[in-house]
Amino acid sequence: MSAPNDAWIELKVHEVTQPIGTFYCGVIDHRDLITISYSDIRRINTEKREVETYLGIERPLSKKRVGELNDYVNTVDANFPSPIILAIEEKHAELDPDTSVMRIRNDEDVAKILDGQHRIAGLVGFEGDAFDVLVTIFLEMDIEYQAMVFATINLEQNKVNKSLAYDLYAYATSRSPQKTCHNIVRLLNSREGSPFYNKIKVLGVAGDRTETISQALFIDSLLPLITTKPKKERDILRRGQSLNRARQGEAYSLIFRNLFIDGEDGVIARVLWNYFGAVQQRWGKYWTEVIKGSVLNRTTGFRGLMQFLPYAYVVVGGLKGNPLDAQFDDLFQGIDIEGHDITPENYPPGTTGAARFRDHLKAKAGME
Repeated sequence: MSAPNDAWIELKVHEVTQPIGTFYCGVIDHRDLITISYSDIRRINTEKREVETYLGIERPLSKKRVGELNDYVNTVDANFPSPIILAIEEKHAELDPDTSVMRIRNDEDVAKILDGQHRIAGLVGFEGDAFDVLVTIFLEMDIEYQAMVFATINLEQNKVNKSLAYDLYAYATSRSPQKTCHNIVRLLNSREGSPFYNKIKVLGVAGDRTETISQALFIDSLLPLITTKPKKERDILRRGQSLNRARQGEAYSLIFRNLFIDGEDGVIARVLWNYFGAVQQRWGKYWTEVIKGSVLNRTTGFRGLMQFLPYAYVVVGGLKGNPLDAQFDDLFQGIDIEGHDITPENYPPGTTGAARFRDHLKAKAGME
């Protein structure tokens, strides 16, 4: 017995034949997509799904990722150009081969998601009127093939290198915190005399022994000194709107925010140059050279130094008068930590080691 018309979703599809078999590609309204995959999203949140049971793994939704996508889908340039991949039983779908129209039962327990679960969950937060989504639909696909497609996409794909992703901001025509950070990193890496000259892996791949800090690490550490919501504020600027300046309390952590809003990117770069120039002056070869067992100019040391920067900037008067008058040499010369002691044993890899280095710098500088 056929279901009433309002119980079906209709979409034009294209038939595709590949070695795995035949599947269908089409476009569906995001609201309909959410409806037919709702039960599968709920299963991802609360239990292991059939395909995951078959593979012996768990792939739960990341609340952080869903939250990021809830924000992203409402930005001015939001897009999901790659398809969501679904598996649907034939009892839930009808295909008219003459018109290439597929009718899918409008029910919450129809589609299994092989790829795109975070994007669908993110679309729940879409506040606009229309968001069409590309879908690839497999009909009556047995669990073995579902697992194979799922594993190929979710377990074997190579993610885009984060430094390369940041590099793409250089091509953006509009101003953004990400683009500013990218330009600053590139400048510091390319200028002779800079404490970062040829020390940054600009595409995340080492090309020389002297490169100890990745572009992604630098930008990830610099962005929080400008904004707490880089993606949202990029969208605000893309819409031609203005950002709010740092309030008095925020200015002590978002030390570069007002400089960014005022278009003073060159001043931010010079402050960083002066700050790490003082680091170089204090610890010499432990910053300029690649020394086995030293982490000063590697991820742990760099993160710790960037976390210490807001405190140092305030102490030397960076928030008062001309930021370029803020000098860090005397501050670092008074810090009683020897270069040979900045090791993985004292400052282990990860957030713990970086935070410990920051706290030791604060204590030695008399900030506690």
